[in-house]
Amino acid sequence: MYQYSPPLSPREVLPTMYDLPSEDPEEPGLPYEFHLLQPELLRLTFRPPTYKEDQVFTASDLNLYYDSRHPQWYKRPDWFAVLGVSRLYDGQDLRLSYVTWQEGIYPFVVVELLSPGTEKEDLGRSFREVNQPPNKWTVYERMLRIPYYIVFNRYTDELQAFGLVVNEYQELSPQGVGIWLKEAELGLGLWEGIYQGVHRRWLRWYDGEGNWIPTPVEQERQRSEQERQRAELAQQQVEQERQRAELAQQQVEQERQRAEQERQRAERLAAHLRSLGINPHDIELG
Repeated sequence: MYQYSPPLSPREVLPTMYDLPSEDPEEPGLPYEFHLLQPELLRLTFRPPTYKEDQVFTASDLNLYYDSRHPQWYKRPDWFAVLGVSRLYDGQDLRLSYVTWQEGIYPFVVVELLSPGTEKEDLGRSFREVNQPPNKWTVYERMLRIPYYIVFNRYTDELQAFGLVVNEYQELSPQGVGIWLKEAELGLGLWEGIYQGVHRRWLRWYDGEGNWIPTPVEQERQRSEQERQRAELAQQQVEQERQRAELAQQQVEQERQRAEQERQRAERLAAHLRSLGINPHDIELG
């Protein structure tokens, strides 16, 4: 009778992130400046309130390996986030890539920044030949079943959002300032403002009250402004106390002066009475 050993887990037999690094020498993937700034702003403002900071992983232009049958196939999202996975690989190492069969958790949301050369691929309009990797749309929708897929065209400021509904992506209608992602308790919308010295419309996360999530620099600026306002308020209170003390001192001095004036009037009256031969004490006693 033959005895079979149970199959080994994918973590043991398939390539890991150390075998499947971030960069392909033949595809350097050098993004232009907007592709550096926009993902950075997404990373800095993606803070789901129900997840600890070390249980959220975000990345941009990092190889995402998705098919254990074709371990060399990958996509490189402009930005993606994973909920409920350690920020560090196995809790201790920075990732070279994101290998789904090693991680065991698929991305929660992917953002692609459209450009003329990638539009067909990003929107699932490109076709592949036999034995060629599927396009991004197919990978995100059918293979990884990523709940939210966001596409942004910086040339037209057009934001398109798709949610997985009954195994297919359906376009989502904006709610308020953007698209609300219930599971993360965050929304993604278009914010017009200055980031890194550039004024334009940016993709940015907001909270349940519609407030844009601040970056660490903005948080520090807000803290500094609050400290300045508190210091000004404290100074105003000190000045008010000083003014109240001065007013009280003035009132004491006025009372003293009135008392002195009364004393002087009493002395003049007494002197006048004495000049008339009248004893002031007799009048007081009477």
